[in-house]
Amino acid sequence: MNILDVIRAARSMHSENRPFVVAIDGLSGAGKTTLVSHLSNEPSVYVLHIDDYIVERDRRYQTGQPEPVEYYAFQWDVSRLERELFRPLRNGMTELTLPRYVYERDVIAEEIVDVSFAHTVVVEGIFLQRPEWRSYFDYVIYLDCPRKVRYERVLNRDTYLGDPTTRLEKYKRRYWPGENLYLRDVDPKRGADSVL
Repeated sequence: MNILDVIRAARSMHSENRPFVVAIDGLSGAGKTTLVSHLSNEPSVYVLHIDDYIVERDRRYQTGQPEPVEYYAFQWDVSRLERELFRPLRNGMTELTLPRYVYERDVIAEEIVDVSFAHTVVVEGIFLQRPEWRSYFDYVIYLDCPRKVRYERVLNRDTYLGDPTTRLEKYKRRYWPGENLYLRDVDPKRGADSVL
């Protein structure tokens, strides 16, 4: 069964007059973005990448908190996304004004997103089952990928972080310990409706 089959089967139980909201959750390098790229040709599916809505650098770095906490707790404006993305979607709003991060300028710009054509809205990203957001999803798919495979992928993929040694140091210091906080506090595999 492929991802679209899983979503269709889950959506068949949805009777509300609003888009069916699906989370594709998983740790870094699990294959989330690759998986949802196969949905881009589906006319009734709208995909949102949670990483498009991170906050400016000064709100997530050098905050005085440990780096793993900065990554897990400050990478996104959790309450703003709840107010402007998740709650409106759940309430049936189809035109959303979202705080999109512009990487080149390190600023937030308002983005108008129209999901009126979508039967299903897929939100892809990490930490989606945090307590503030979990109840807004109709269905959660968690991608479970072996740690060794994930580590290899991100270290080869994230060249923007610097040379291989710099990448490894940053992942060891910030990202992997932040993911461990999520695993400890949320247990996303157990909280998902489906684990792939």
